Amino acid sequence: MDYSKFFSADVPSFLRSPVREIFRKVDLSAICSFAGGYPAAVTFPTDQIPSLTAKVLEKYGTKPLQYGATQGVPELREVIARRYGVPVSQVQITTSSQQGIDVCSRVFLDPGDAVLADNPVYLGALQSFKAYRAEVLPIRHSETGSPAKFIYVIPDFNNPSGKTMTLKEREEVVRIARELDILIVEDSPYRELRYSGEPVKTIRELAPERTLQLGSFSKIFAPGFRLGWIIGPEELLEQIYVCKQCLDLCPPVLDQYMAAEFMGSGALDANLEKTIAEYRRRRDLMVSLLEKYMPAGVSWTYPEGGLFLWLTLPEGVDTVAMYDEALSCGVAYVAGSFFYTDGSHRNTMRLNFSFVDEAKMEPGIQLLSSVIRKSLEIR
Repeated sequence: MDYSKFFSADVPSFLRSPVREIFRKVDLSAICSFAGGYPAAVTFPTDQIPSLTAKVLEKYGTKPLQYGATQGVPELREVIARRYGVPVSQVQITTSSQQGIDVCSRVFLDPGDAVLADNPVYLGALQSFKAYRAEVLPIRHSETGSPAKFIYVIPDFNNPSGKTMTLKEREEVVRIARELDILIVEDSPYRELRYSGEPVKTIRELAPERTLQLGSFSKIFAPGFRLGWIIGPEELLEQIYVCKQCLDLCPPVLDQYMAAEFMGSGALDANLEKTIAEYRRRRDLMVSLLEKYMPAGVSWTYPEGGLFLWLTLPEGVDTVAMYDEALSCGVAYVAGSFFYTDGSHRNTMRLNFSFVDEAKMEPGIQLLSSVIRKSLEIR
């Protein structure tokens, strides 16, 4: 039976995630995977989850097991509002930060609209923009006057590049947005994970009237809770609130109460301190191993935070073509070209340093280095 006639006009625009395809086909425990954006399981506060659950149920009774408000439970919105210095009315809870991206796409984009974004672009954002049949253009393209609805950026420890925008670069984003009279979606899932350097003002602080800032508990608590938030102007959040009613009715309620208790009690900050120390060590270990094993001509970013390094190989090396060889050797990465709207920069790759077991990191980098050396020899 031909099922294609049943699909909507949006379906051909859906992009497959190469990362998810890896996870679908490969047993991660059997290889050294630098591919995903998973946090380290050792950072999860597993010892506190039973007592946290019991405390929430004792404090709120059956309330956490019932449907909740679409905006999110007041307790969590209040804790987030206090932490980031905004009114509660400017906080919307989402079912993951990824939903925050998608709901912004759903509310603001029509087919044919443009989104301005850094190149390379977070793959999950690309998937969302393309699903709504929007065109994704580099931010510099805005100087030509092409119509756009919003600018999308990850200013702190970018996924995939690991880079952090300077204050001047953030001010330039704001200048362009004001000149074009468009919105800014500031995706900030990694901002709390800084290992070195000094914090830079958020874009929301520079332009609160036109910025929707996305946050996430996935990297600072546990991704299994599937919780995020949006901070932004009330008029914009009102439409997002209405949109979310038909998506999930409300974010996971028990999870929200647990997150509110965890963040509000100070336990999140205590756990975050340990998480930052853990990831700083892993980042530095990976960088030292790259310095030790990578052949001449390979360079990489040194991120001040987040979960990723970005490798650039000599011109002519194709990390897409090289992937099967790497996987057969027992090591995985994500080819950098998947993060570019035009599929360019095939000599780049993204490596994650948070998830892989530290005991596997050195043999994994050795394997990857040998695959790269072999590719350089046969260019």
